[in-house]
Amino acid sequence: MSAKISVDEAFPNIARWLDEFGWIELGQDDYSRSFIRVLDQGGMVWEGKDQYKSLDHALRALEKALGKWVEETT
Repeated sequence: MSAKISVDEAFPNIARWLDEFGWIELGQDDYSRSFIRVLDQGGMVWEGKDQYKSLDHALRALEKALGKWVEETT
């Protein structure tokens, strides 16, 4: 039996972003071509690609980008 981990454990940078900085939008809309977007009160902080192989790939890209952002700005 495999051990289950929480989303917060799997994606700590995403969890921190949502707790401390702003919000995340997933999916296509009429205003942006990206599949995933990260925003705060000042606007767009990061925008991903227009498509990913899977939601898992999108979340991993987001986790990496937010880790870099937090490292550079805090």
